[in-house]
Amino acid sequence: MIYHVMVKPRSFKEEVIGAGEGELIVRTRKKAHDGEANKATIELLAKHFGVSKTKIQIVKGATSKHKIIEISE
Repeated sequence: MIYHVMVKPRSFKEEVIGAGEGELIVRTRKKAHDGEANKATIELLAKHFGVSKTKIQIVKGATSKHKIIEISE
């Protein structure tokens, strides 16, 4: 499954919000530095979807707030 994700680093909460079909907003407390926000995004999505972190891959946008994430089964 492919999702378009907008990451909001340094947020007050850590949460995943559905913004529409195939679109998510991920808020994390981590900074967008040295991949910290990417790691937190993967952890939050894994918990949200109930899959292991190895099933989630950033396909596009590793250095951007707008990412394309693939969740394999």
